[in-house]
Amino acid sequence: MTDGTPFNSEAFLKNLSSKPGVYRMYNARDEVIYVGKAKNLKKRVSSYFRKNVDSVKTQSLVTHIAKMDVTVVSSETEAFLLENNFIKKYRPRYNVVLRDDKSYPFIFLSEHKHPKLGFHRGTKKLKGTYFGPYPSAWAVRESLRSMQRIFPIRQCDDSYYRARSRPCLQYQMKRCSAPCVEGYVTEDEYSEQVNLATLFLKGKNNEVIGTLVGKMEKASEALNFEAAARYRDQISALKRVQEQQFVTGEQEEMDVFGYAFRNGLACVQGLFIRDGQLLGSKSFFPKIPKGIDADSTFQSFILQFYLAGNKTIPKQIVLPLKFEEFEEVEKVLSVEAGHRVRFYTGVRDEKRQYLQLANKNADNALETQQNQQKSMFARFVDLEKLIERDTPIQRMECFDISHTSGQQTVASCVVFNRDGPLKADYRTFNIEGITPGDDYAAMAQALRRRYKKPSEEAKIPDILFIDGGKGQLSQAEAHFEDWPSEFKPTLIGVAKGTSRKPGLETLILSGSYETIPIESDSPGLHLIQHIRDESHRFAISGHRNRRQKVKKTSTLEGIPGVGPKKRQALLKYSGGLQGLKKASKQEISKVPGISDDLADIIYDYLHS
Repeated sequence: MTDGTPFNSEAFLKNLSSKPGVYRMYNARDEVIYVGKAKNLKKRVSSYFRKNVDSVKTQSLVTHIAKMDVTVVSSETEAFLLENNFIKKYRPRYNVVLRDDKSYPFIFLSEHKHPKLGFHRGTKKLKGTYFGPYPSAWAVRESLRSMQRIFPIRQCDDSYYRARSRPCLQYQMKRCSAPCVEGYVTEDEYSEQVNLATLFLKGKNNEVIGTLVGKMEKASEALNFEAAARYRDQISALKRVQEQQFVTGEQEEMDVFGYAFRNGLACVQGLFIRDGQLLGSKSFFPKIPKGIDADSTFQSFILQFYLAGNKTIPKQIVLPLKFEEFEEVEKVLSVEAGHRVRFYTGVRDEKRQYLQLANKNADNALETQQNQQKSMFARFVDLEKLIERDTPIQRMECFDISHTSGQQTVASCVVFNRDGPLKADYRTFNIEGITPGDDYAAMAQALRRRYKKPSEEAKIPDILFIDGGKGQLSQAEAHFEDWPSEFKPTLIGVAKGTSRKPGLETLILSGSYETIPIESDSPGLHLIQHIRDESHRFAISGHRNRRQKVKKTSTLEGIPGVGPKKRQALLKYSGGLQGLKKASKQEISKVPGISDDLADIIYDYLHS
């Protein structure tokens, strides 16, 4: 069955170019459903419309094509890059899509007078040295915490550093040498620690330990036992960290990918090795349309992973298989990286050990994912029995309200499908214009903003859970009262028991307000608790972010004539708001862009 008027493939192919390029297929709703590339556009696109097509995926795809367009390019490399950009932009239904295409974080060592160690993600605009990439923000922060215990280098923000008049708590805990205040550490001593930290981040642990041992022995010979004890403690801490780095080797820069593909699901496990150390690993679960084979899925993953931007492409990449366009992809990544990139499949020795580790982890992660999906399916089936629903539940949403004494009220909307949380569709609503603390009015406003009118595009859920009793549920009933029945979701209130303990919840059905008590070990109840707890967590998170934003809102924002650039300059040159409050009118007027008259206004505003 087609989406509309059948696509006239003969007319389209008649004038199609034989040059390399990228083609896009659209359905009747003008949505891009597939993006592909070709060395020869006419030959490749013609293959979709043959009488005998074996691929189930291609058969399904062709029935949904309403129109096509193409972009001719000058080379196959350009076609690879453009295809990846289109997949990232449109996320087509029939393409393999990598859900996680974020840039990876780094540890950043700045080029200040007293360099700072910190977390960095994004473009490398700041001057300094970047170490990584690390597989996750957690891995970076764990490394920074370890380094704080070994090397007393500052990790504070520049504004905090400039505003100090005495050492902070980090100095008291022996995790910083207080370069912000004179007299606590010399320039040479601080530079020495920075150099040792740099060597450590480059994986030269033994060199660092050797240097520290030499300094400890010299300090002992000079009878400087206090300094010797500090070096001894550094050596002990460094050795403990070295023991935790259980996988080390000789490879300077290399990524290794393991792969598992079963029953239409795939897991790619990446190991990231820099400077002889395994920085960490990460599991990826690309979205795969039906009928795609294992090799095509892996090729699509590699391209999307490295062409997503803000990722370091190493010189060596170890792969678990050799896919169809192996050499072409290798050339594309070499062009993108600006250096020769080599793929390895038939590997030996150290590379083989890494690959075996990656494959094993991919297999374990895929098995865990499949078990979770089976568990999620069982929960959906049990819930359908509980509420006596005849048709399968495809989409559920749940709302919750969070505030502090009625201030900075936030409503959350979380979404589950049959695979579990659908985080891409989560939303928060900042509630305005209501009586503080009126949760009913907050719920009504959130519903109005989420469900504006009945339509297919609105993604109306099959079930809408409201975290609360009859009062909250009545707000949802009032909102959907005039909607056509085919668009109305099933409304269910989730009321906590008298003791508010998990397992004592009851369901309240809209209309009759009939309550359905549920057994505490029911899989359906576990699903309800999961979506309810997720909505609660997301609402609290949204509320905290809003509250924090209010706290961070500069006092300067209320001053007439002081815009974002002037606020930034004032805070930068005074070392923060507290430093600005201590400044005189004359000192304020010395800030670039601040006139004498404006300095008077700022001073009076801050001290009124």
